[in-house]
Amino acid sequence: MSKNILVTGVSQGLGLAIAESIVAAGWTVYGVSRRHSPEYADLQKASAGRAHFFAYDLGRVDGVKEDLFDKFLPLSTPLHGFVNNAATAYDDIVSNLDAARLRAMYEVNVFTPMMVTKYAIRHMLFNRIAGSIVHVSSISVHTGYKGLAMYASTKGALEAFSKNTAREWGERGIRSNCIVAGFMETAMSGKLTEEQRQRIYNRTALKQATALESVAASAVFLLGDGAGSVTGQNIFVDSGTI
Repeated sequence: MSKNILVTGVSQGLGLAIAESIVAAGWTVYGVSRRHSPEYADLQKASAGRAHFFAYDLGRVDGVKEDLFDKFLPLSTPLHGFVNNAATAYDDIVSNLDAARLRAMYEVNVFTPMMVTKYAIRHMLFNRIAGSIVHVSSISVHTGYKGLAMYASTKGALEAFSKNTAREWGERGIRSNCIVAGFMETAMSGKLTEEQRQRIYNRTALKQATALESVAASAVFLLGDGAGSVTGQNIFVDSGTI
């Protein structure tokens, strides 16, 4: 069955890989990012109309309904899944914590995804769809890394939100899960030195970065009918960090 999937943060990295995997599965992706990247434009050209794009700043919580849904994903377009991938990182040690930067990160990483989840569920209920919500979390929630306490707290909030969403809406067939991703070769991790990256990878069973393709494939699985009995879970895709 064809599915329409909303994915945030599709301009590059993991979000782009997830969008590509959704198209490869024969489904249609509705991608959202602040900018329209050349890489996503290439996907659109190759997808025969199965990749759409909407430019939106996920720091704007108040515009989710009027802009993101009313303009880009109206109720007339059935929504089968939502992948909350977009995130921003504020890295620093706790003794340097800045409230303004923390608040800005929570807007993008927690508050807007919660609001998008609200309208995604309403969308699914209106169209009588047993949909799937997938949040991309981080291994930093479950094992400590210096400088990531504030970032990890946003992902921990999503994990709690997802588990309770699953319990609340399971009887209507709506599932919610988290992918707990390990450190990947992305723009976010690109700020680390090679030595720092190797120290992180050496803590894993596989001694290597988590592959974008593995996380993307896991997202597609959770969106699909084969995961129909999977909800309220944290799926670890972390090269064996835990």
